[in-house]
Amino acid sequence: MRVADKHVHVSLLAIPDAVLSTISGIYDVMNGLKMLGVAADTVPDYSPFTVEIVAEKTGPVHLASGLPIETHRSIAEVKSTDIIIMPSILLTEAGWQKGRYKALVEWVSRMHASGALLCSACSGIFLLAETGLFDGHDVTVHWGYRQEFTDLYPEISLHPDQVLIVTGDREELITSGASMTWHDLVLYLIARHIGSTKAQAVAKFFALQWHYDGLAPFIVFEGKKDHGDAVVAECQHWLSANFSVSSPVDELIKRSGLPNRTFKRRFKKATGISPISYVQRLRVEEAKRRLERTTSSIEEISWNVGYEDPASFRKLFKRTTGLSPGTYRKRFKIPKYAESTKTVVK
Repeated sequence: MRVADKHVHVSLLAIPDAVLSTISGIYDVMNGLKMLGVAADTVPDYSPFTVEIVAEKTGPVHLASGLPIETHRSIAEVKSTDIIIMPSILLTEAGWQKGRYKALVEWVSRMHASGALLCSACSGIFLLAETGLFDGHDVTVHWGYRQEFTDLYPEISLHPDQVLIVTGDREELITSGASMTWHDLVLYLIARHIGSTKAQAVAKFFALQWHYDGLAPFIVFEGKKDHGDAVVAECQHWLSANFSVSSPVDELIKRSGLPNRTFKRRFKKATGISPISYVQRLRVEEAKRRLERTTSSIEEISWNVGYEDPASFRKLFKRTTGLSPGTYRKRFKIPKYAESTKTVVK
């Protein structure tokens, strides 16, 4: 059988918590390949994918934005499928509430037992995790949901810095990380079923992003503060404005009034990382901000955030973000066309 003759049915799930842009993006790229005949020289002139938007019931589903999306079929009508994709969902202040989509979770489990791949785009893993099929496996999700996901699903190993994780006995459990990494998910599925050359052609045509460097450069560090340790909280507050001082950890120990080892053990228990690592993350975060928004030299930035030796700063920055300071600035600096300008209103 030629790849072109192979039929791959994709069920793109729609629930009221889902994000429209992820659903429409995945649908347009995967289902639209065979409609791009005008560009047959740059994209595949065939597609094995048939993508349907599937929900618990037929009819329109009003998504998180309030906009409705029309479904093709209900889960009761889909007796078999090859790929299930749960798109990004929007979590409110109330967080993810388990058990609201019991019928959908049960259907996903049945489809998996029949051979379906289970894929999540970003926060879509919150629903798929209810199946229990990801227990004991590695997954990724937006770093902003790290704590909530870990609290709800302690049996699942979370890696928010990863772009895409493929696991399972059949490599059938696939999760993508923050926000626009649905690009990587879709391109992976195209490469898996059509070939990497075709996936690259699709990436070029749609200007999709391969996140080669992982998600570490995008992650904004925010130290854990809901730990209930008043002494550590006071030290964190002081550090937020004084991380660039010389020997900040020694100063923290003095301010805490605790013995050296006791303080370090207590700080790590409360925040999850050692005091020196916490200082380093704050310094790197400030350096990122300066690289994005100023024209200061890397040497000057190094000095301003607390490092006299630029070489040591560069090494730490790359170890933390995966990018050199220069590469980071080139990638994330606000382009001139997006810089704010004064507008005269008459």
